[in-house]
Parts: sequence; C-alpha cells; structure tokens
Amino acid sequence: MRISIITHMKNIKLTSLLILLLFANCEKVVDINLPTIEPKLIVDAFFEINFNENPISANTTVKLRLSADYFEDEIPAATNAVVFLTNLSNNSIINFTDVNESGNYNPINTFIPEDDIEYELTIIYENETYKGNATKIKGTTINSINQGDDTLFSGDEIELEVSFTDNEIQENYYLFDFSENLFVSIEDRFFNGSEYNFSYYLDSEEVILPSTRIVTLSAISQEYFTYFRILQNQSGQNAGGPFETVPSSLLGNMINTTNEDNFPLGYFHISEIDKVTVDLVKKD
Repeated sequence: MRISIITHMKNIKLTSLLILLLFANCEKVVDINLPTIEPKLIVDAFFEINFNENPISANTTVKLRLSADYFEDEIPAATNAVVFLTNLSNNSIINFTDVNESGNYNPINTFIPEDDIEYELTIIYENETYKGNATKIKGTTINSINQGDDTLFSGDEIELEVSFTDNEIQENYYLFDFSENLFVSIEDRFFNGSEYNFSYYLDSEEVILPSTRIVTLSAISQEYFTYFRILQNQSGQNAGGPFETVPSSLLGNMINTTNEDNFPLGYFHISEIDKVTVDLVKKD
C-alpha cells in the first residue's frame, strides 16, 4: 500500500509537469468582445441639511453622470442639462446651474429645504425629461463618538464607539458615513425611542495615525434604506454611492417621463444630518 501511494504521487507530478509545459507552449491572448450598452443617466441628488449648525447649512448639489462600459476608467459627466426643483405646496421653482460644466448642478440662489414640503426634481437631458419626488427626513443628534480599546479579528483594528438616541415617534432609518466610502445602514426595529450604542472597526492598515475623521449620521427614508442595502450588495460592502461603481439596472425613485425604456439610475433624497469629528491616536 505504501509503495502504491508513492508511485501514484510520482505519476501526478509527472502529469502536472506535462500540463504546465503544454500550456507554456500554447499561450494565446483571447480578446473578449463585450456588448456596448447605451449610456444611461445617473442621478445623485442626496441633499444634506446639517440642522445642528448655526446657521443651518445645506448641500443641495445634483450630480449627473452617464453610465460607461465595463472597462472604462472614467464615468463621464452629463452637462448641458436643465435642472430645477418644484415646491409642490406653492409651485415655486428653484433653478440649478452647472457653472463649471462638471455635471454638478447647484441652486442659483441659496436654498434650504423646508419641513413637511414635497419637492419634485426635474431634469431635462438630451430632449428627455426625468422626475422624482422627495420630502425631508428629520434627523437626530450623535450623542458621542470615541476611540475605544477593543479589537475585532487581527487585534490591530481601531474601534469607534458610537452613541445616538432614536426618535420614538416614527420608524427611523439611518445611514452612518465613516468617511473614505465606509458606510453602515441601521433601522430602529429593536431600539425604537432609546439610546443605541455600537462599535465600528476601522482597518488599522488603512489608517495613518494620528488622524482626524468626520462621521456623518443621515436620517433616511425606508425606501432609500432598501435602495442602499441593494447598492451595497451589488457594489461591495463599502459602496461609495452611485458613482463609485455603477450598479446594474438598480432603479431608484427617478423616472423618465418621456421614454420609460430609457430609465435612469440613482436617487433623489433629502436628509437631515449631524456631523462629529473624532481624533484618532495610536494606543500602546
């Protein structure tokens, strides 16, 4: 039995060597022809209202891009679009402009979305009209964020201890942005109306200490919560929004009212946010 095993192993080694020699002499470059897909409009209109600042500030940029083929390195900007918001309570119009022709459209005049007002975003691009509606989602305050001492797997992780208090009046959904495309989405199913504490761990190999990190807590709708979860599954755990990795047919709340077959990608959302800065240091 012992001799039989050794002989068998020699045959395997000899066969493996012959296979390697065969492939070495038959190397061939194979060109894969992927189909070219007509570019689709990508809408990133995630409005952020920092309600804890005095005065209140708002980031209300509408980013328009075009989807690209799989091996393209850049996502082209969608310029020369007409972009405006309609306040559906009084039909007033807020016009946007792309000053630098970068595909980033900002309000011509200072604009902060109001409470309990539904807004309609209209985009006219290449003779087609896209529309989506959103109402501001009320936010909550981050109680504290501190650097902890615990680790997770390798023993070198950096712990962030996070605490915030949920609003018990309604179902709430949250999105934490830990910077550098690190996100966590949370629903209040198990802690409605109470303080919630959790730890988030950073990879120490990707953080040069000491450093300062900004953490953002966004209040989001249930629909955007579901959308973002799907986006994370398609693009990887650390999805960086619609422009980091273009998802395949991931439909948001924007529709093409001119040609429904040419549907857009992305989302229109209005969110109250809170931001906290945390200083990270090297611990012994």
